[in-house]
Amino acid sequence: MVEHMIQQWVDEKKIPGAVINISVGKKIVLQKAFGGYTDNEGSYRSIETSTIFDVASLTKVVSTLPSVLLLVAGKQINLTDPIAAYLPAFHHRNITIKNLLLHNSGLAAKLPYKKRNETRDVLQEIYQQPLTDQTGKVTVYSDLGMILLGKLIEVVYGESLSSFASQNIFKPLKMEDTMFNPSEKLKARITPTEKVDGKFVHGSVHDEKTYHLGGAAGSAGLFSTADDLTKYANWWLYPEKQSILPKDLMVESRTHHQDNRGYGFEVWSGNGEPPSCGEKWSSGSFGHTGFTGTSMWIDPEKDLSVIFLTNAVHYGRNTPIKDLRRQLHTGIYSSLFGE
Repeated sequence: MVEHMIQQWVDEKKIPGAVINISVGKKIVLQKAFGGYTDNEGSYRSIETSTIFDVASLTKVVSTLPSVLLLVAGKQINLTDPIAAYLPAFHHRNITIKNLLLHNSGLAAKLPYKKRNETRDVLQEIYQQPLTDQTGKVTVYSDLGMILLGKLIEVVYGESLSSFASQNIFKPLKMEDTMFNPSEKLKARITPTEKVDGKFVHGSVHDEKTYHLGGAAGSAGLFSTADDLTKYANWWLYPEKQSILPKDLMVESRTHHQDNRGYGFEVWSGNGEPPSCGEKWSSGSFGHTGFTGTSMWIDPEKDLSVIFLTNAVHYGRNTPIKDLRRQLHTGIYSSLFGE
């Protein structure tokens, strides 16, 4: 059922291609690649299970969130610290690290759009941004807050976000195909994203703000595979079986706090508008999506994780991926558990 559904979407040109990994209790029950892409030479290339994707906003929970939690666990920062204590150029003194993780800082969702070839100082723009809502009261999913957290990590650690995440998250979890700014030699394994100025973006970050920040930011820039993200999902499924972070801190992060959000993650509370996992998934399921067409969902009650990576924006930004995700995850749940 699931395979047929995805293949039909490819055939109907709703998405160019995809890789899906479905795991139950650390056992992969389905791993398959579909479709492909056109490269800048006009050749069609098939997607494989080892294909590397620009995972876009999955960066927020695969790189930025665990890096912040490591600094908290090491007592280098506290969640209640004002972000301005570390980034004094930021104008708003009462916004805490926790506010940024919960997306209730009052910051806008994004900055005004600028093309990749335009110059801009993204950080200075964020530092001077007026608030659009009262801090702590309203949840607005914001790239800006996660970019600030990426900068926080660099200030406290003294090196790049890329270096910190690689040394402290990706290497211990054996995520060997996860990185910012992939090398040229990996380009043949990477699926291109959108066509910009007549050429597909291929091997560099799709997100414009992150492009202006050098390809690595707290909000986007990460490249990864379905296998690596399955390893990462298993880490969150079984926090008691790892030694990288305290179990209690991981559980607190994936717990519902406000408006279907945990720290970084979306968390399905069982009430209100269901997230992209759909309403059948257990209350307490958590995950995230990426604009390029990527998603990761984890259901601790069922020991279930689903990694669904697509290159949806290869066809352009007006994609049906939001609706497709709900159909997919509902179908997976029904086929596995008959509910």
